[in-house]
Amino acid sequence: MLHPTPESPHARKVFPSPNHGERKDGRRPDMLVLHYTGMPDAGQALQWLCNPVSQVSCHYFVFEDGRTLQLVPEGRRAWHAGVSSWAGETDLNSVSLGIEIAHPGHDAEGRLADYPEAQVAAVIALCRDLVARWAIRPERVLAHSDIAPARKRDPGESFPWARLAGEGVGHWVAPTPIRDGRFFQRGEEGRPIEALQAMLALYGWGVPIDGVFGETTEQVVTAFQRHFRPERVDGVADASTITTLRDLLAARGRTPVS
Repeated sequence: MLHPTPESPHARKVFPSPNHGERKDGRRPDMLVLHYTGMPDAGQALQWLCNPVSQVSCHYFVFEDGRTLQLVPEGRRAWHAGVSSWAGETDLNSVSLGIEIAHPGHDAEGRLADYPEAQVAAVIALCRDLVARWAIRPERVLAHSDIAPARKRDPGESFPWARLAGEGVGHWVAPTPIRDGRFFQRGEEGRPIEALQAMLALYGWGVPIDGVFGETTEQVVTAFQRHFRPERVDGVADASTITTLRDLLAARGRTPVS
């Protein structure tokens, strides 16, 4: 019996998961979502992703030492995004490829260990292959926390997004240095909050544009910081956060809100 060959040359073999289905409306993947497993043991995480009881899966799985497996065919709809949204879409499983990175995740105090070098190199190589073959735009390479900011923190603030961008994967600008000055936080209201929400929504986050810095806005600002301004992740929209967001929009060719 012939063993299936991985679609990416960077995957060692196929370790099939039964948890997948048809992409709806004939959609093709134009988004790449990165996750951490959030489990202390990589083998247990892999088995869970391949257990029909779990109802979860991904396309590729990357061990700490860089070994990479394919779990679901790229053309199929893996079940990794969950309840999520981006740029107005909510069925992100139908438009995305998902990579699970073996990592225990945040500890009880909210700390996140660095990702091993071999694993980071393997993730970069896999991502470069996927974005090239599927023509995925840089701004469509996202964190699980970007698409589900109320529920998820992965792959977290220690994930090396800047390094990935330097290798041609994902969208990035150098974060504006953190300085003292005006900031906005939960409970505030007004036109500046509405402008902040409009910029976040323009980039893709699901956030109400109501001028109220409520729970959802705080969660989205936190997700933004985890990805694009990881030096301080606190959900407070300081000048560094807002300026970095404006720079991202400008670099993407959009006109930010005044």
